[in-house]
Amino acid sequence: MQIIWRESADTATYEDARVGRVFNHRRPERFPLAVVKATCQEDIVAAVKLAAEKNCRVAVRSGGHSWAAWSVRDNSILIDLGNYKTMEVDANNKMARASPSMTGRELNSVLIKDHQLMFPGGHCPDVGLGGFLLQGGMGWNCRNWGWACERVQAVDVVTAKGELLHCNSEQNQELYWAARGAGPGFPGVVTKFHLRLNPYPKNGFRSSGYIYPIEMYREALSWVISISPDFDNDTEIAAISHYPDGSDEMRLFILFVTMKDEAEDAEKALRAAQDTRPAGCVEEWFCKEDSLEEQYDKQGHANPEKHRYCADNAYIQNDADVPAVLEEAFTTLPHKKSFALWFAMNPCSRRKLPDMALSMHSDHYFALYTVWEDAHDDPRCQAWVRNVMKGVERHSVGAYLGDSDFQVRKTKFWADDNARRLMEIRRKLDPQGRICGYLDEGDLSGTRGLDNAHQWKI
Repeated sequence: MQIIWRESADTATYEDARVGRVFNHRRPERFPLAVVKATCQEDIVAAVKLAAEKNCRVAVRSGGHSWAAWSVRDNSILIDLGNYKTMEVDANNKMARASPSMTGRELNSVLIKDHQLMFPGGHCPDVGLGGFLLQGGMGWNCRNWGWACERVQAVDVVTAKGELLHCNSEQNQELYWAARGAGPGFPGVVTKFHLRLNPYPKNGFRSSGYIYPIEMYREALSWVISISPDFDNDTEIAAISHYPDGSDEMRLFILFVTMKDEAEDAEKALRAAQDTRPAGCVEEWFCKEDSLEEQYDKQGHANPEKHRYCADNAYIQNDADVPAVLEEAFTTLPHKKSFALWFAMNPCSRRKLPDMALSMHSDHYFALYTVWEDAHDDPRCQAWVRNVMKGVERHSVGAYLGDSDFQVRKTKFWADDNARRLMEIRRKLDPQGRICGYLDEGDLSGTRGLDNAHQWKI
């Protein structure tokens, strides 16, 4: 087990261990006592026990993609899982077992190539399974296939006491319940996820895209919102406001990605959009051959490495005038690398969820991904996000953990009963607050956790 101690390591080594795997280059001024580079479950158990000996907290890093860098905590032992990568596939039963630092791309590259299977992991290719699944997992085609955490059949967990447990619907049920939606407040360290898989379409993906001038924002977004609830159930639907490469003009990009075995079924599924689209596209395509790998490449391009990020999000009320609520966000981006996103979530948002911590959603998911390069733009870009959210928040029912920063803005992340149960489980299973939990302002939440209330701090 490799341990890099702050007090004895050279500065470069410690800094690389502290933030070298943090995706957001707006790096935090928080300093762990030590970083443990785990390579196996035994290392994780030993690290938790070491934290108990030192009477300090434990933080965990899976992929390092948390926008707020939740893994970097003062006076903690940071367990970095980047060197702990393992996966096993049971193709006959459509199951996989994978460690938390495995990314969606790493997992699916094996599943598709060797087994014609896939797992609906994160859209960004380098998002680790750990944070993604603990937050619920808004994965591929979430509006129909459901949340990725619904496919978690079991988890192996090192508890705050350093015990290694297998958790599912029949044993250690409280940890299993919490692992599907607790986010960074999960009272343990997941070492392995047991995942139910999907068949990968025999002929890959197909996509249709419609790019409109931003002046057509209201018309185009109203159109896609109107057709989404009854659209084909193997099709993901998104609207993105962005600046195309090399362009000074903002565009609204409407994207349909369908996942069918046969090309004719994909064409039939996408026809409803093609036949009803508003006139006026700058560019469009219909039922083009696509693949998960190509989608990963595009997502990676939209989320470049070595950049600074500020993200926020909201589930918009089902009956809101969504184009009006999101107009400022979609038409006034502060930087050419930034983008705003709307995801269709209906019909998943209208069905009863399984009994698990995840319990917050609506028909409309909205997120801001503000991206820039230079530190001098920090105040302007962050202020833009705060100002936009002042208007959006009044029409929100809550937010998704994965695109949130509790230091800046608190809101509702769970149904009230689920939130109460989750915080009780945290206090019961980790009464000393060994696991760092939710990073609020000043990192003070401790065993209390989050209030799960609209407490706008903007």
